[in-house]
Amino acid sequence: MTRVEKLQGEFKAIEAKAKPLHEKEELTEAEGAELSGYLDQMQATKDKIDLELRAQAVLTSEPRERIEVHDVADEAPYSLGEFMQEVHVAALTHEKRPRLVRHEQKYRIMAAASGMNEGLPAEGGFAVGTDFGGQLVTKVYENSLAGRCARTPISGSSNSMKMNGINETSRANGSRYGGVQGYWVEEGGSITKSKPAFRQIELLLKKNAVLFYATDELLQDAAALESTARACVSGEMAFMLQDAIINGNGAGKPLGILQSPCLVTVAAETGQAADTIVFENISKMWAAQWAPSRPNSVWLINQEIEPQLDKLAIPVGTGGMPVYMPPGGLADSPYGRMKGRPVIAIEQCAALGDAGDIILADLSEYMLADKGGVQMASSMHVLFTTDEMCFRFIYRVDGQPLWNSALTPYKGAQTLSPFVTLAARA
Repeated sequence: MTRVEKLQGEFKAIEAKAKPLHEKEELTEAEGAELSGYLDQMQATKDKIDLELRAQAVLTSEPRERIEVHDVADEAPYSLGEFMQEVHVAALTHEKRPRLVRHEQKYRIMAAASGMNEGLPAEGGFAVGTDFGGQLVTKVYENSLAGRCARTPISGSSNSMKMNGINETSRANGSRYGGVQGYWVEEGGSITKSKPAFRQIELLLKKNAVLFYATDELLQDAAALESTARACVSGEMAFMLQDAIINGNGAGKPLGILQSPCLVTVAAETGQAADTIVFENISKMWAAQWAPSRPNSVWLINQEIEPQLDKLAIPVGTGGMPVYMPPGGLADSPYGRMKGRPVIAIEQCAALGDAGDIILADLSEYMLADKGGVQMASSMHVLFTTDEMCFRFIYRVDGQPLWNSALTPYKGAQTLSPFVTLAARA
């Protein structure tokens, strides 16, 4: 007996119990309540029958040959869209198709903390395989500043990492590398000892999560489903990670550049008009960046400031030279340049005139730690009434600048850092 036939039998049994009460001309209060209960049971059973019939339609919509392959090595690569379709079918039928079982054996079922279990696929999540789970992470890094940052993986048995860093705040004699000092020594002279100072850098994984809803219509088309999921999920995860790299406060998210104690903020010029950028701002920001960071640095801007950059010029006699210009002229791409470094417009920089509207950053001095690929769980119950499947994607990552303070130079008064911004001009 199929599951549909069993449910149909249950429906008829409930209907038989309700019939005598339904045929009565008058019902007592108790009989009315009893009849109402039977009608509710009938409707619930009917909904289950409809769900099973819909699941069977999904199951028969693909060639059976694709799910009857027993040699895993001979199977075609499992795309993200196909995987999401199979999870959908498992949620509807409470049965896992052979290919999903083999995938599950390879990547294991992921059971969530609140009420989910491995027995019912509709109430449990599935791990996205490292192939397309890793591809999602790759897209996150391709589409954001994260690809310019230093990156280190965290092992499967850990949720954090600690590493030693040099605790250096000054380049004065006796302070370099936290306390190392060299001497010129005469022949036979004694050498004074010194040692570096260390500090501990700790990265504790935070969760970057996306809920993705897919209609049954979208679930029928693996190609459309995959392209939509990749674009939406990786795009949103990239946006959130990039925003954290710039603005994160370190509470439940990475510590961002603008919140870091190593950030150097260059003051606006005396009498500078609100919402403007002048040549002196750019010159002083460049002078405030730690010189070894310059070859890796980029200018990050809110695109609102581009008209300001277009007008910048270095005074030369009665004329001037442009400050912001692509190396091949105005037609060059993809970036304009200042001081020879790319100028990249991003959404996460502050509005024109606010601190953080322009940042000079060496992102190789920003460390990201993550744990493998993206994990995915699914539920058919979240939006059951609108006939949508809910997929949850989670990427665990943390990050912070490798510097814990700005640096006092060996000579000069200007503190230096890989990360420099301009103060507000209000």
